[in-house]
Amino acid sequence: MKFRPTVAEIDLGAIRHNVEALGSFLAPGVERLAVVKANAYGHGTVEVARAALDAGATRLGVALVEEGIVLRDAGIDAPVVMLVEPPLEAAKAVVEHRITPSISTPAAAQAVSDAASIDGSTIAVHVCVDTGMHREGMDYERGVAFVGEVASLPGLEVEGVWSHFALGEQAEHPFTARQIELFAAFCDELSRAGIDVAVRHLTSSAGIVLYPASHFDLVRMGIMIYGLYPDEALRARCELRPALRLSSAVSLTRRLGAGEGISYGLTWAPERDTTIANIPIGYGDGFARMLSNTGDVLIGGKRRRIAGRVTMDTLMVDCGDDDVSVGDEVALIGSQGAETIDATEIASRIGTINYEVVCSIGPRVPRRYIR
Repeated sequence: MKFRPTVAEIDLGAIRHNVEALGSFLAPGVERLAVVKANAYGHGTVEVARAALDAGATRLGVALVEEGIVLRDAGIDAPVVMLVEPPLEAAKAVVEHRITPSISTPAAAQAVSDAASIDGSTIAVHVCVDTGMHREGMDYERGVAFVGEVASLPGLEVEGVWSHFALGEQAEHPFTARQIELFAAFCDELSRAGIDVAVRHLTSSAGIVLYPASHFDLVRMGIMIYGLYPDEALRARCELRPALRLSSAVSLTRRLGAGEGISYGLTWAPERDTTIANIPIGYGDGFARMLSNTGDVLIGGKRRRIAGRVTMDTLMVDCGDDDVSVGDEVALIGSQGAETIDATEIASRIGTINYEVVCSIGPRVPRRYIR
């Protein structure tokens, strides 16, 4: 049962469009992995996963074992690749739910091998090698030997090897070019060592567009399948459709006299009499408190400035002398009339990235899917 009008509408047609748009940059035979970690960047894990698979993705990417289990419990059988090494104690669950773990350490390799051996099964693993990001992955110099060691363990099949860009959203960056060279050399060394690996992957969203040499056997499609750009320069290179629209409705209006403060701390007061509209969404829903007195929303197709501090459950906006009524729609992310506020604009106002804006939309906000 839902009473509050606040909702995130997810356009699954946009998800499908974006997967296909990124796929147009790929040579035949290059697989597409759709990254659906963090509740599909706030868009909804299961629904997004199904839409991405419908559009041609062949694998799904997660960060947590629990995220992989959610997909399996929903009846999704596509390969699920963990992009973070699982905790040792999760090895049994990884095997039981046929999740493909990322392996960077001998301890994790042994734990998964032990679990697979007890289960009497063989599990595919992807070994991560560090080519310069220095977040996860086996040390580059040890990488080839480590892949051989993992491949020798019972119950494990080294299906893939991978690495991650540090600066992949920047065009023609020498560091990224060097990472591509290192990864290609690593794969060549594996071949010379007689180690066959079917799936080599390096690039995420931006690199699909900017670095064709990084595609290898599989690409990881992340933020761009949601219609958001990791760098605004990419907008001219690939036409995407935003998948998320966050809206609510006016719950209360009041006239506020000139000089009268509003909200916690009384940090804002109008210079003239004005109409204030209350909107039932706040930082408890992931709408950033840092937007206090600086962010905008759309009502009646016009921008309205947030007035005073965003609270846990409510924010207020200055509507001047316009005729605004209870029940009027409010667009917080998305379009209304000719105006648009997107996650990138919000991110720029609070000093973060659009990834964080959409990932922060919390579970109190229901998702409504447009198919």
